[in-house]
Amino acid sequence: MRAFRTTTPTTERAAAGPARTAASAAVLGAVVLGAVLLAGCGSDGQPGPGGAGRPAATASPSPTPSAGSVTPGAPGTGPAPGPPASGPASGSPPGPAAAETLLRVSRTGGYAGRTHTLIVKGDGSWARLDGRARPEGAGRLAPAGLEALRGALREADLPRLPRVAMSDRPVFDGFVYAFVHAGTEVTCDQSSLTPGLSRVLDRLPPFEPPP
Repeated sequence: MRAFRTTTPTTERAAAGPARTAASAAVLGAVVLGAVLLAGCGSDGQPGPGGAGRPAATASPSPTPSAGSVTPGAPGTGPAPGPPASGPASGSPPGPAAAETLLRVSRTGGYAGRTHTLIVKGDGSWARLDGRARPEGAGRLAPAGLEALRGALREADLPRLPRVAMSDRPVFDGFVYAFVHAGTEVTCDQSSLTPGLSRVLDRLPPFEPPP
């Protein structure tokens, strides 16, 4: 009885060894086969384009449209609109010469020997300066007065007058006038004033401020 109990466990362990080895080999083979099958399939379980054993190709991202490209059929696309057509700004003065100097007249002499200057703009605004170009007054001609001054300047026709006209016998304590209009300057004393220049002076504000 003792000899039988001693040999039975040894025989069982010897018989179980090959069985365990065969089971391990079967499990290892299944794992390897599963890995091969998974490698040959794409992310959705289907075989990749290169067949089994190749990874599925990665889709490249769509190119980003460059700035300025136009996608056909896309709403709101098209060539950029050009600049708006230029035109006269609303509220602008009537004519480009409105802010330019229409006439400048300086008067020198008299009992005090002072100089005063009147500057009239194209829109009728005027300014009076003293001999040191300091402001002495300002205002604006009425539309009718401005038109009368323009008419007097046309009649005076400064370009046809002598640039300097002084009488042989100047008036004692008389005045000397210097007219500048449309790029033409005419200087004369009060004895040499033409009728046209006299009418221009009549259309101007006073050369001296009121007392």
